[in-house]
Amino acid sequence: MSDYSSQFLRVEVIAHTAVVTFNNPPAHTWTAQSLADLRDLILKLNKDKDIYALVLTGDGSKFFSAGADLNVFADGDKQIAAEMSDIFGQAFETLANFGGVSIAAINGYAMGGGLEVALACDIRISEQHAVMALPEASVGLLPCAGGTQNLALLVGEGWAKRMILCGERLDADKALKVGLVEEVVAQGEGKSAAIALAAKVAKQSPVAVTACKRLIQKNRIMPINKVLIQERQAFVDLFDSLDQKEGVQAFLDKRKPVWQNK
Repeated sequence: MSDYSSQFLRVEVIAHTAVVTFNNPPAHTWTAQSLADLRDLILKLNKDKDIYALVLTGDGSKFFSAGADLNVFADGDKQIAAEMSDIFGQAFETLANFGGVSIAAINGYAMGGGLEVALACDIRISEQHAVMALPEASVGLLPCAGGTQNLALLVGEGWAKRMILCGERLDADKALKVGLVEEVVAQGEGKSAAIALAAKVAKQSPVAVTACKRLIQKNRIMPINKVLIQERQAFVDLFDSLDQKEGVQAFLDKRKPVWQNK
Protein backbone atom coordinates (compact mmCIF):
# COMPACT_ATOMS: atom_id res chain seq x y z
CA MET A 1 0.00 0.00 0.00
CA SER A 2 1.11 3.59 -0.55
CA ASP A 3 -0.10 7.10 0.09
CA TYR A 4 -1.71 6.93 -3.34
CA SER A 5 -4.22 4.26 -2.28
CA SER A 6 -7.93 4.97 -1.79
CA GLN A 7 -11.01 2.99 -0.85
CA PHE A 8 -11.43 1.35 -4.26
CA LEU A 9 -7.85 1.48 -5.57
CA ARG A 10 -4.90 -0.16 -3.87
CA VAL A 11 -1.62 1.32 -5.06
CA GLU A 12 1.82 -0.18 -4.60
CA VAL A 13 4.92 1.56 -5.91
CA ILE A 14 7.60 -0.81 -7.19
CA ALA A 15 10.72 1.03 -8.30
CA HIS A 16 9.39 3.43 -10.97
CA THR A 17 6.05 1.65 -11.47
CA ALA A 18 2.72 2.32 -9.75
CA VAL A 19 0.72 -0.92 -9.52
CA VAL A 20 -3.00 -0.20 -9.15
CA THR A 21 -5.34 -2.98 -8.04
CA PHE A 22 -9.09 -2.50 -8.40
CA ASN A 23 -10.72 -3.20 -5.04
CA ASN A 24 -14.51 -3.17 -5.26
CA PRO A 25 -15.45 -6.84 -4.82
CA PRO A 26 -16.83 -9.08 -6.00
CA ALA A 27 -16.65 -7.82 -9.62
CA HIS A 28 -14.76 -4.52 -9.25
CA THR A 29 -17.57 -2.52 -10.80
CA TRP A 30 -17.04 1.19 -11.31
CA THR A 31 -18.74 3.79 -9.14
CA ALA A 32 -18.67 7.57 -9.42
CA GLN A 33 -16.24 7.61 -6.51
CA SER A 34 -13.86 4.98 -7.86
CA LEU A 35 -13.80 6.72 -11.24
CA ALA A 36 -13.03 10.05 -9.57
CA ASP A 37 -10.32 8.30 -7.56
CA LEU A 38 -8.76 6.92 -10.74
CA ARG A 39 -8.84 10.34 -12.42
CA ASP A 40 -7.26 12.01 -9.40
CA LEU A 41 -4.67 9.26 -9.04
CA ILE A 42 -3.45 9.69 -12.62
CA LEU A 43 -3.20 13.44 -12.17
CA LYS A 44 -1.05 12.88 -9.06
CA LEU A 45 1.15 10.31 -10.77
CA ASN A 46 1.76 12.72 -13.63
CA LYS A 47 3.37 15.06 -11.10
CA ASP A 48 5.55 12.36 -9.57
CA LYS A 49 8.86 12.45 -11.45
CA ASP A 50 9.80 9.02 -10.08
CA ILE A 51 6.82 7.22 -11.68
CA TYR A 52 7.46 6.14 -15.27
CA ALA A 53 4.84 3.39 -15.70
CA LEU A 54 1.45 2.27 -14.44
CA VAL A 55 0.00 -1.24 -14.14
CA LEU A 56 -3.74 -1.79 -13.68
CA THR A 57 -5.23 -5.10 -12.55
CA GLY A 58 -8.15 -6.53 -10.59
CA ASP A 59 -7.97 -8.17 -7.19
CA GLY A 60 -8.48 -11.94 -7.27
CA SER A 61 -8.57 -14.27 -10.25
CA LYS A 62 -12.10 -13.96 -11.63
CA PHE A 63 -12.64 -10.30 -12.48
CA PHE A 64 -10.48 -7.58 -13.95
CA SER A 65 -13.57 -5.36 -13.86
CA ALA A 66 -17.20 -5.97 -14.78
CA GLY A 67 -17.76 -2.32 -15.69
CA ALA A 68 -20.59 -0.16 -14.40
CA ASP A 69 -23.06 -1.32 -11.76
CA LEU A 70 -26.36 -1.41 -13.67
CA ASN A 71 -28.28 -0.76 -10.45
CA VAL A 72 -27.19 2.86 -10.87
CA PHE A 73 -29.28 3.11 -14.05
CA ALA A 74 -32.28 1.06 -12.94
CA ASP A 75 -34.66 4.00 -12.48
CA GLY A 76 -33.86 5.54 -15.88
CA ASP A 77 -32.71 8.89 -14.45
CA LYS A 78 -31.08 10.84 -17.30
CA GLN A 79 -29.26 13.15 -14.90
CA ILE A 80 -27.54 10.20 -13.28
CA ALA A 81 -26.72 8.85 -16.75
CA ALA A 82 -25.18 12.18 -17.71
CA GLU A 83 -23.14 12.39 -14.51
CA MET A 84 -21.86 8.84 -14.81
CA SER A 85 -20.95 9.15 -18.48
CA ASP A 86 -19.09 12.36 -17.69
CA ILE A 87 -17.02 10.87 -14.86
CA PHE A 88 -16.32 7.76 -16.95
CA GLY A 89 -14.98 10.04 -19.67
CA GLN A 90 -12.91 12.10 -17.25
CA ALA A 91 -11.33 9.02 -15.68
CA PHE A 92 -10.48 7.08 -18.80
CA GLU A 93 -9.42 10.07 -20.91
CA THR A 94 -7.11 11.15 -18.09
CA LEU A 95 -5.71 7.60 -18.06
CA ALA A 96 -5.18 7.68 -21.83
CA ASN A 97 -3.21 10.91 -21.38
CA PHE A 98 -1.00 9.57 -18.58
CA GLY A 99 2.52 10.82 -19.26
CA GLY A 100 4.16 7.44 -18.78
CA VAL A 101 3.32 3.97 -20.07
CA SER A 102 0.10 2.33 -18.84
CA ILE A 103 -0.32 -1.45 -18.93
CA ALA A 104 -3.54 -3.35 -18.25
CA ALA A 105 -3.01 -6.79 -16.70
CA ILE A 106 -6.37 -8.37 -17.57
CA ASN A 107 -6.75 -11.14 -15.01
CA GLY A 108 -10.36 -12.19 -15.59
CA TYR A 109 -13.63 -10.87 -16.97
CA ALA A 110 -13.22 -7.41 -18.55
CA MET A 111 -16.75 -6.36 -19.43
CA GLY A 112 -18.14 -3.00 -20.54
CA GLY A 113 -16.39 -0.26 -18.61
CA GLY A 114 -13.98 -2.93 -17.41
CA LEU A 115 -12.77 -3.42 -20.95
CA GLU A 116 -12.89 0.30 -21.68
CA VAL A 117 -10.38 1.05 -18.92
CA ALA A 118 -8.04 -1.49 -20.54
CA LEU A 119 -8.63 0.12 -23.94
CA ALA A 120 -7.52 3.45 -22.44
CA CYS A 121 -4.15 1.90 -21.53
CA ASP A 122 -1.15 1.81 -23.85
CA ILE A 123 -0.63 -1.96 -23.66
CA ARG A 124 -2.82 -4.92 -22.66
CA ILE A 125 -1.63 -8.25 -21.27
CA SER A 126 -4.31 -10.90 -20.85
CA GLU A 127 -4.29 -13.99 -18.71
CA GLN A 128 -5.32 -17.17 -20.53
CA HIS A 129 -8.74 -17.45 -18.84
CA ALA A 130 -9.83 -13.84 -19.38
CA VAL A 131 -12.97 -12.92 -21.31
CA MET A 132 -13.51 -9.51 -22.92
CA ALA A 133 -16.71 -7.89 -24.16
CA LEU A 134 -18.63 -4.66 -24.63
CA PRO A 135 -22.19 -5.95 -23.97
CA GLU A 136 -23.91 -2.63 -23.35
CA ALA A 137 -26.30 -2.89 -26.31
CA SER A 138 -27.76 -6.08 -24.82
CA VAL A 139 -29.25 -3.96 -22.02
CA GLY A 140 -30.21 -1.00 -24.20
CA LEU A 141 -27.08 1.03 -23.59
CA LEU A 142 -23.80 1.73 -25.39
CA PRO A 143 -20.12 1.99 -24.44
CA CYS A 144 -19.71 5.63 -23.41
CA ALA A 145 -16.18 5.64 -21.99
CA GLY A 146 -14.24 5.49 -25.25
CA GLY A 147 -15.26 1.98 -26.23
CA THR A 148 -16.72 2.71 -29.65
CA GLN A 149 -13.62 4.68 -30.64
CA ASN A 150 -10.71 2.97 -28.91
CA LEU A 151 -11.83 -0.55 -29.81
CA ALA A 152 -12.12 0.31 -33.49
CA LEU A 153 -8.65 1.89 -33.43
CA LEU A 154 -7.19 -1.33 -32.05
CA VAL A 155 -9.05 -4.08 -33.88
CA GLY A 156 -10.59 -2.35 -36.88
CA GLU A 157 -14.18 -1.51 -37.66
CA GLY A 158 -15.27 -5.06 -38.44
CA TRP A 159 -14.29 -6.64 -35.13
CA ALA A 160 -15.45 -3.57 -33.22
CA LYS A 161 -18.87 -4.03 -34.79
CA ARG A 162 -18.89 -7.75 -34.03
CA MET A 163 -18.18 -7.06 -30.36
CA ILE A 164 -20.44 -4.03 -29.91
CA LEU A 165 -23.28 -4.67 -32.36
CA CYS A 166 -23.39 -8.46 -32.13
CA GLY A 167 -22.37 -8.75 -28.49
CA GLU A 168 -19.53 -11.12 -29.31
CA ARG A 169 -17.22 -12.07 -26.44
CA LEU A 170 -13.55 -12.76 -27.02
CA ASP A 171 -11.35 -15.17 -25.14
CA ALA A 172 -7.67 -14.38 -24.68
CA ASP A 173 -6.45 -16.21 -27.76
CA LYS A 174 -8.98 -14.54 -30.05
CA ALA A 175 -8.22 -11.16 -28.47
CA LEU A 176 -4.54 -11.68 -29.25
CA LYS A 177 -5.30 -12.72 -32.82
CA VAL A 178 -7.38 -9.63 -33.60
CA GLY A 179 -5.02 -7.21 -31.83
CA LEU A 180 -7.11 -6.40 -28.78
CA VAL A 181 -4.27 -7.49 -26.50
CA GLU A 182 -0.53 -7.63 -27.12
CA GLU A 183 0.32 -10.68 -25.03
CA VAL A 184 -1.34 -13.69 -23.39
CA VAL A 185 0.14 -15.32 -20.29
CA ALA A 186 -0.88 -18.15 -17.98
CA GLN A 187 -3.50 -17.62 -15.29
CA GLY A 188 -2.03 -15.77 -12.34
CA GLU A 189 0.92 -14.34 -14.28
CA GLY A 190 -0.62 -11.17 -15.71
CA LYS A 191 0.46 -8.80 -12.96
CA SER A 192 4.05 -10.06 -12.86
CA ALA A 193 4.30 -9.94 -16.66
CA ALA A 194 3.01 -6.37 -16.67
CA ILE A 195 5.43 -5.31 -13.94
CA ALA A 196 8.31 -6.89 -15.86
CA LEU A 197 7.31 -4.99 -18.99
CA ALA A 198 6.96 -1.78 -16.99
CA ALA A 199 10.49 -2.28 -15.68
CA LYS A 200 11.71 -2.06 -19.28
CA VAL A 201 10.16 1.40 -19.49
CA ALA A 202 12.53 2.57 -16.74
CA LYS A 203 15.46 1.91 -19.08
CA GLN A 204 14.09 4.53 -21.45
CA SER A 205 14.25 8.27 -20.94
CA PRO A 206 10.88 9.21 -19.38
CA VAL A 207 11.00 12.56 -21.15
CA ALA A 208 11.50 10.83 -24.50
CA VAL A 209 8.79 8.25 -23.72
CA THR A 210 6.24 10.96 -23.00
CA ALA A 211 7.10 12.77 -26.23
CA CYS A 212 6.91 9.54 -28.26
CA LYS A 213 3.59 8.51 -26.75
CA ARG A 214 2.00 11.84 -27.57
CA LEU A 215 3.18 11.63 -31.16
CA ILE A 216 1.97 8.06 -31.61
CA GLN A 217 -1.50 8.98 -30.33
CA LYS A 218 -1.76 12.01 -32.57
CA ASN A 219 -2.45 9.75 -35.55
CA ARG A 220 -5.94 9.39 -34.07
CA ILE A 221 -6.80 13.02 -34.70
CA MET A 222 -4.35 14.47 -37.22
CA PRO A 223 -3.22 13.65 -40.78
CA ILE A 224 0.26 12.15 -40.99
CA ASN A 225 1.76 15.07 -42.93
CA LYS A 226 1.04 17.40 -40.00
CA VAL A 227 2.25 14.96 -37.34
CA LEU A 228 5.55 14.39 -39.19
CA ILE A 229 6.31 18.10 -38.82
CA GLN A 230 5.56 17.88 -35.09
CA GLU A 231 7.69 14.75 -34.82
CA ARG A 232 10.75 16.56 -36.14
CA GLN A 233 10.15 19.51 -33.82
CA ALA A 234 9.70 17.19 -30.83
CA PHE A 235 13.09 15.65 -31.64
CA VAL A 236 14.72 19.07 -31.51
CA ASP A 237 12.84 20.00 -28.32
CA LEU A 238 14.35 17.01 -26.52
CA PHE A 239 17.68 18.82 -26.66
CA ASP A 240 16.32 21.15 -23.97
CA SER A 241 16.10 18.21 -21.57
CA LEU A 242 18.68 16.91 -19.12
CA ASP A 243 17.74 13.36 -20.08
CA GLN A 244 18.89 13.91 -23.66
CA LYS A 245 22.29 15.05 -22.51
CA GLU A 246 22.54 12.19 -20.01
CA GLY A 247 21.42 9.58 -22.52
CA VAL A 248 23.97 10.49 -25.16
CA GLN A 249 26.80 10.90 -22.66
CA ALA A 250 26.00 7.57 -20.96
CA PHE A 251 26.15 5.82 -24.32
CA LEU A 252 29.51 7.39 -25.13
CA ASP A 253 30.79 6.52 -21.63
CA LYS A 254 29.53 2.93 -22.02
CA ARG A 255 27.45 3.12 -18.82
CA LYS A 256 23.78 2.97 -17.89
CA PRO A 257 22.01 6.36 -17.95
CA VAL A 258 20.64 7.89 -14.78
CA TRP A 259 17.37 9.53 -15.74
CA GLN A 260 16.01 12.61 -13.98
CA ASN A 261 12.76 12.93 -15.94
CA LYS A 262 13.67 16.50 -16.74
